[in-house]
Amino acid sequence: MKKLIKTIKDIYSIEDLRTRILITILFVLIYRFGSFVVLPGIDPASLTKLSEQTSEGLMALLDMFSGGAFSNASIFALGIMPYISASIVIQLLTMAVPSFQKLQNEGESGHKKVQQYTRYLTVFILLLQGPSYLVNLSMQMQAAGSALPAGWWFRVSSTIILCAGSMFVMWLGERITDKGVGNGISFIILVGIIARFPSAVTQEFASCLTGQGNGGLIKFLLEIIFLFVVAAAAILLVQGIRKVPVEYVKRVEGGAKALGGARKYIPLKVNAAGVMPIIFAQAIMFIPLAVAPWVLSQEGDGGFVFNILRNTNGFGYNFIFALLIIVFTYLYTAMTINPNKIAEGLNRDNGFIPGIKPKSPTAEYLDDIMSKITLPGAIFLAIIAILPAIVSKFDVSVQFSHFFGGTSLLIIVGVVLDTLQQIEGHLKMHHFDGLMESGSIRGRSGLSAY
Repeated sequence: MKKLIKTIKDIYSIEDLRTRILITILFVLIYRFGSFVVLPGIDPASLTKLSEQTSEGLMALLDMFSGGAFSNASIFALGIMPYISASIVIQLLTMAVPSFQKLQNEGESGHKKVQQYTRYLTVFILLLQGPSYLVNLSMQMQAAGSALPAGWWFRVSSTIILCAGSMFVMWLGERITDKGVGNGISFIILVGIIARFPSAVTQEFASCLTGQGNGGLIKFLLEIIFLFVVAAAAILLVQGIRKVPVEYVKRVEGGAKALGGARKYIPLKVNAAGVMPIIFAQAIMFIPLAVAPWVLSQEGDGGFVFNILRNTNGFGYNFIFALLIIVFTYLYTAMTINPNKIAEGLNRDNGFIPGIKPKSPTAEYLDDIMSKITLPGAIFLAIIAILPAIVSKFDVSVQFSHFFGGTSLLIIVGVVLDTLQQIEGHLKMHHFDGLMESGSIRGRSGLSAY
């Protein structure tokens, strides 16, 4: 407790850090306020069916990431996910298209152009998702005995408002990054997820006590303990789990012949991709939501494929989700770790791996090691991702089960670690103690992309 009080006093004494934290809180409050501002012309009392629709399945996940704005028919209903989807597409293009790779290597000017393309693509996605959201909203309001205002003007103006709201959320995230603490876009997602946590815990606690679940208070306590265990595993996963040091020797040259060498290590990660494969896979699984209203209006129940994808606790959904995570883990690892560059760096640094020839053979050796250690990391990541579906089979409510793994828990852990790491950096820069007595905080290794 004394350490906590001292840390708070140290933070308050640093004017720049204090200002950044207050700015972050202000922008978060603006975001939360906007999540409850309903689209003009819509009666909030008629949104009961929309709330029921977002209580489970993919819609529940999307509503969680928007902090409830989706089910509130808010001006921020589309949230930050269109920007995330656009960022993922651009990242894949930088990996596959030479012109985008060239932009990525042009420094600050290239980075600005990539950001500009990302914004353009975000607007394009929003112009598709806006009308789709309104179609779904109309169907849910009709089921509740109400209706959207008639006329094309309402649909056009509401689409513009939804697009502007989502772009404003993106702007808030960028301002948090520039003026506040942590990665703003990630922080916006974190706020949306945490906003649903109190109600999820309360509902689960009430369910256990009232006998709707089996086990009562003991069951609830076991769930909380298991949640902490999973969170600890998620911290290891987010931090990269450095466990495969590859030894190399750095030659010390004296004239024409080497006098000796110093042994060093390349700390390859079992999970070099961090949580980005889950983000990639989740974005792919969200695609049916964009076309669902049109399909549902024509096929009734949405068809075989959509029925598989919208059941997030079903075998089909989780099998596809896990498979995508494993595939994206390999793709993102290949994008972030280039064995050829490592081999070139070793060669420039007069280093070599004992028993391996330099340059191409070294690159092939490192690539072989990464291929072998990536598989267990990918499987571990997939298990964490589908854990909510497994937990839900033990009479845990859908809302509470989302926090036992998947994207939500990993984002919470990753963003919190990154934010604390940045705060710790400010403290140490002003010669204060860090946040932890046992050492420095290590941040995540995969969410920095957005």
